[in-house]
Amino acid sequence: MTDEHELQFDWVHLHYDERQSFTETYGFAGNQGAVNLEGILIRPKNIASDTLQIYMHPASTLQLLPVPREAARRGAHVLCAASRYARNDTACILEKVLLDLGAYIRHAKMILGYRHVVLVGWSGGGSLSLFYQSQAEKPTITHTPAGDDVDLTRAGLIPADAVIFQAAHSSRARLLLDIIDPSVLDETDPDRRDRSLDIYSGTLVPPYSPEFIARYRTAQLERVRRITAWVKEMIEQLSTNGGAELERGFVTHRTLADPRFLDPALDPNDRPIGRCYLGDPETVNSGPVGLARFSTLRAWLSQWSIDDTNGEGVACAARISAPLLFIENSADDAVPAYHCKSVFDAATTADKTYEVIEGATHYYVGQPDLLGHVTRLSETWLGDRGLRGR
Repeated sequence: MTDEHELQFDWVHLHYDERQSFTETYGFAGNQGAVNLEGILIRPKNIASDTLQIYMHPASTLQLLPVPREAARRGAHVLCAASRYARNDTACILEKVLLDLGAYIRHAKMILGYRHVVLVGWSGGGSLSLFYQSQAEKPTITHTPAGDDVDLTRAGLIPADAVIFQAAHSSRARLLLDIIDPSVLDETDPDRRDRSLDIYSGTLVPPYSPEFIARYRTAQLERVRRITAWVKEMIEQLSTNGGAELERGFVTHRTLADPRFLDPALDPNDRPIGRCYLGDPETVNSGPVGLARFSTLRAWLSQWSIDDTNGEGVACAARISAPLLFIENSADDAVPAYHCKSVFDAATTADKTYEVIEGATHYYVGQPDLLGHVTRLSETWLGDRGLRGR
């Protein structure tokens, strides 16, 4: 499995029934009393395997990315599995994404005939994979953070044989807490700001003092908690109203203002300074593609509230017994370096490994040697555990 192979791509469609009190996804994917899922199975032509690597992100599709394609070119069977919230995380409920991932794993074993399944949690898929594995091994959740029924204890989630946590954050909520702009004073008017906390004002010049960073981080947490308090009040109000309105969407302005983007002395590593994986951080801070920019009330509690999410990797890793491989990219321009280490430190499995890919960015764009290196590293780790496939 060391030579590069020609690839074949096959569409995978899954369909399962699910009752919902209201439609939360646009189009046919998650209404009409059923969930429809689409994935892409990528395999090297004429190469068999009894192991399937599944890549899933709560809201993105991954088949165009270099990581899964490189794994397949080197002989792995790979499924890029899209959730019901593909390309739109506005209403994403992480607990429901676990049901989607569970459906893919069941299909892989029962229909496609794979003996082993490995979850490769790249980027936002890292915390998702840990969340899934923790609930598959020891299910505890019966409701979403908003109180809606999602009984994972009866879902029959099949545990994966191993999990790879690659260039990943510990949770969506933790990442948002790191990067949300604390200068915003009024959620309905993003131009009302505390200029003493606006790192893009031109008056605050790095390196930032420890006192400023402490104040900044406190203000970020306070802002997240203000939004969360409003969300819970709105859910209660809609419930009390007793009408047909069950959910509401809202906008969170300015959500990309981590001082690490501008100050190399903060959690120093090899990341570029003055830009991030989405481009100019100041532009992205107020642009349309920021994290948590558009959200429903329930999705906020499930994905973005640091005090309410069930998908925090640090907590989930402590409940997993399967082998875990943690891969930190030293020049990651999306994930703060401490995220991977904090999850590794929390993991209690007897079989855990930590690797750092020096100089690697989040996407490995323009870094074919590093992409090949990290793929070989994963191959060796899986092979040592009888999970490389045959």
